[in-house]
Amino acid sequence: MKKPLRQWLFSSLVALTLLTTTVCAQPANTLTAAEKKNGWVLLFNGVGTTGWTTPGGKPVPAGWVVENGTLTAKKGAKGGDIVSVNQYTDFELTLDYNLESEGNSGVKYFYTTYETGGNLGMEYQFLDDSLAEDNKKENHLTGSFYDVLPPVAGLKKVNKPGQWNTVRIVAKGNRVQHWLNGVKILEFTRGNPAFTEAVAGSKFNKAVPAFGTVAKGHILLQEHGHAVSFRNVKINAL
Repeated sequence: MKKPLRQWLFSSLVALTLLTTTVCAQPANTLTAAEKKNGWVLLFNGVGTTGWTTPGGKPVPAGWVVENGTLTAKKGAKGGDIVSVNQYTDFELTLDYNLESEGNSGVKYFYTTYETGGNLGMEYQFLDDSLAEDNKKENHLTGSFYDVLPPVAGLKKVNKPGQWNTVRIVAKGNRVQHWLNGVKILEFTRGNPAFTEAVAGSKFNKAVPAFGTVAKGHILLQEHGHAVSFRNVKINAL
């Protein structure tokens, strides 16, 4: 009887663990009581595009669809980029993204109109690092501050195309951090010598004021011709 009893106890423990995990799992596109208390706000509610517009202030185009709790830029639909209605200074932003094979996309922050250079934002790059066309430079790969600073390659663990990845961006004063799947992969200080040198070597070196030094801006979700989905987009103004 001892062996069957042990087997029964083990099976019961496994079942209880699975049940607990299922019960405690937070539904997508929701805030916990603790998050609400600490000031977190959903930027995507899972059912519509409230709080988002085109960069020109028009409604979100039909190339973006909301299905099954995800916000998706459809492949080849030319939906264009969309931006948050509100602007942010110090913030912590988190989101999940799912990018198709060979895909290219990203999320931009401090997106605003520069005196010279047009509408610009600092981009956290999403890329199929293996198969996308734009994969020849380290500062164009997933997690980079696009065309300016690369992530630490040895720390980066990217789930393959078609799977979800979790992004976290923390901007406090001039300090910025890029996180991917729970690991910090890039940190820099806006305006310091290393940052200034990296910007000078980028395609944004003609911007006025200096690229990446503006005080506030919108959050932008990028449509780059490839299918990309978003969920759990939430922000905390620090």
